[in-house]
Amino acid sequence: MNFFSSNFKLGILGGGQLGKMLLSETRKFDIQTYVLDPADDAPGALACNKFFQGSLMDFETVYNFGKKVDVLTFEIELVNVQALEQLESEGIKVYPSSKTLKQIQNKGFQKDFYSRHNIPTAPYKRFTGISELISTLRSGQMTYPFVWKSAEFGYDGNGVKVVRTIDDLENLPETECIAEEMIPFKNELAVIVARSVSGEMKTYPVVEMEFHPEANQVEYVICPARIDAAVAEKARSIAIEVSKKFDHVGLLAVEMFQTNDDEILVNEVAPRPHNSGHYSIEASYTSQFENHLRAILDLPLGKTGSKVAGVMVNLVGAEGFSGNVKYENIEKILEIPGVTPHIYGKKQTRPFRKMGHVTIVNEDMYEARNIAEQVKNTIKVISQ
Repeated sequence: MNFFSSNFKLGILGGGQLGKMLLSETRKFDIQTYVLDPADDAPGALACNKFFQGSLMDFETVYNFGKKVDVLTFEIELVNVQALEQLESEGIKVYPSSKTLKQIQNKGFQKDFYSRHNIPTAPYKRFTGISELISTLRSGQMTYPFVWKSAEFGYDGNGVKVVRTIDDLENLPETECIAEEMIPFKNELAVIVARSVSGEMKTYPVVEMEFHPEANQVEYVICPARIDAAVAEKARSIAIEVSKKFDHVGLLAVEMFQTNDDEILVNEVAPRPHNSGHYSIEASYTSQFENHLRAILDLPLGKTGSKVAGVMVNLVGAEGFSGNVKYENIEKILEIPGVTPHIYGKKQTRPFRKMGHVTIVNEDMYEARNIAEQVKNTIKVISQ
């Protein structure tokens, strides 16, 4: 099939920042794109050939959108799976498939999947709701501390909470959830796996993620991770195994814990381009977004190695500011060599909302990390 400068249409469910960055690659290749997003001012609305506003969870909306395109992909997991199943049955290619998404969308299903396939993960219990969880705690069948996770609709630290006492369960939604044993760990790592329709596979280098202590959001992504080569190889081989078991097509971001005794446990996965791979736009031979496209169109995968060390800093809304966004001191960070800001195009800021990211590239990874801190302390996402 001729994808380039042709009538071929790629559909993307979701027009957020991931969609916007994916669209920069479709423009590079002159691939026609249709985007569906609930917000009329979605970041991806400007960069596609045709934009449609509508709910990603509504069967008819997703189904009717999917009928307009040749290949359908998504930049967010919260989409109507039944519509994807129907489209697949009618010959529309959906990558990653509805089957892959179904096993990942619900964190309870995802954890069960790891157990069934002997993929190392933290011990957990599933619950229908908070009331069932509380009665299990009161009966002494569970001990503190543990990590509470909503089974569905969690993102960027929402739907996750460390529980140390019964009081920590107050105000949590009465929704299906899991309670996961708290694992002492040295590092949070991630490996992005690209896998094509034909089964060609490549992994990006292992990255290390430093988290904000309160918001439970990634502050820095560091590539390569500052870990032993044997640990990196173990993380890579587990990520490949996870990808094969899910039979995914496209990108799969596998988030992991490196325990104190250097075991690797899978935390969770995302079947799409991911925050942990944003550094690749500047630092890699082939960005994660280009390789997602290559994979779902069954083109040869691009080289995943790094040209240079890269550190990414998330730009999130400053606390105490809501409203029309203003990026303070952006010109100051632009003066620093090797610094590239990415502004996502969200007009409204609020505390901890992801508004952009900054990539720092440098021959010396430790120097890149120092500059990243300087960047973080300089630029501020406030309101006008």
